Amino acid sequence: MRTLLVLSLLAVLSGCATTETKPPAGVASVDVRRAPASTKALDEIAAAYLRLSLEVGTHEDGYIDAYYGPAELKKAAEANPRDKAALLAATRDLMAQLDLAARRIPGAIDRRRAAFLRAQLRAAETRLMMMQGTRFAFADEAERLFGVRPRLQPLASYDAELAKIEKLVPGEGALATRVEAWLDAFTIPKERLQKTFDAAIARCRGRSMAHIPMPADESFRLEFVTGKSWSGYNYYQGGYHSLIQVNTDLPIRLSRALDLGCHEGYPGHHLLNMKLEEKLVKERGWSEFSVYPLYSPQSLIAEGTANYGIDLAFPESSKADTERDILMPIAEIAVPADDRYWQLLKAIKGASGARLTIAQQYLDGEIDRPTAVALTQKYLLVSPKRAEQSVSFTDQYRSYVINYGLGEAIVRRYIERGKPSREEMWRRMARIIGEPTLPADLLAR
Repeated sequence: MRTLLVLSLLAVLSGCATTETKPPAGVASVDVRRAPASTKALDEIAAAYLRLSLEVGTHEDGYIDAYYGPAELKKAAEANPRDKAALLAATRDLMAQLDLAARRIPGAIDRRRAAFLRAQLRAAETRLMMMQGTRFAFADEAERLFGVRPRLQPLASYDAELAKIEKLVPGEGALATRVEAWLDAFTIPKERLQKTFDAAIARCRGRSMAHIPMPADESFRLEFVTGKSWSGYNYYQGGYHSLIQVNTDLPIRLSRALDLGCHEGYPGHHLLNMKLEEKLVKERGWSEFSVYPLYSPQSLIAEGTANYGIDLAFPESSKADTERDILMPIAEIAVPADDRYWQLLKAIKGASGARLTIAQQYLDGEIDRPTAVALTQKYLLVSPKRAEQSVSFTDQYRSYVINYGLGEAIVRRYIERGKPSREEMWRRMARIIGEPTLPADLLAR
């Protein structure tokens, strides 16, 4: 994911420390000869963690979500990776080293750095165990990988939300079928997708830039793709650049334009990764943030801030106003005479937590796949094709699904605690995405 730090390439590749250091061009330099022993130990563990993460990535496609450190490190890791058993042993050894080093760390920010590394290593240990056949219960897997134990609601608790939706879309037949048919009127024509998304992302960027400074040369490239289990994805490239992809397998509704613009772009994944590169990799020289393992607590922070970022950028009625006044005309969608469209979207989100309960029951073997698809249709109010896509996501990413709704709830509680001003809310968001933040950090404050 990000550029590297204080140890020379030779030291990282050999797994040993050295005092003869020369960082790669453009990376903040730290003289380890003058650094406290605890800081030096952290730097050495971080370098070993970086190499380890890249090697684990050779055993599972998609394990590394982003890497933008020196290409030589990645090439070396891919050329001669340790096997999974050796990597698991190395992960546990690094955790033991970190536990010893953490006792001597004086500074608060360095203690947070150490805690972050410990949590990331525990997630790596868990994923390596899973690669070798170990299966955890859904809640245990989620806690070990993402740092939070989900407390799920029974599906029946969402029936009240379905009753609200029933009143908004009355009629005969299955409620999901009625909702899908009603929402189809707000589908963006394929020939209008580019212009609609360009306008949406521009507004997400403008509102975010007004509160969080961005590098002058930051950029992204937008692509429309097919054949994916997700609706949108951000591939951070480093150097403040991202590739944002939007899946067009299924018709895209208007609400997804601002949602994906904020989530994948600003103040979501693109902005978060830029701030980590800027604040932690380049300014502090922390190599561990140049790699982003997907199955780690980093993902709960990333998905939670990206989801919450939609409401932060477009509070109260401003999202509906932007869609009505700007995006609908661009998409050539008829502007509705009332607010029922937005009321329905809000009610549907109120039932969205059912997705986690369905995923838990499915992955724990309590229900089979056809039942998971049927329950997804019922509680998420989607067509059979959309339900299949949702369950396919669960097949591929398993307990990762907690990071969206649960991550958003954790970020929301932290940012909105004490009814802060809008400026303070943005300041809190900037701290989350520019510091070594764990879910526990947000829950403890």
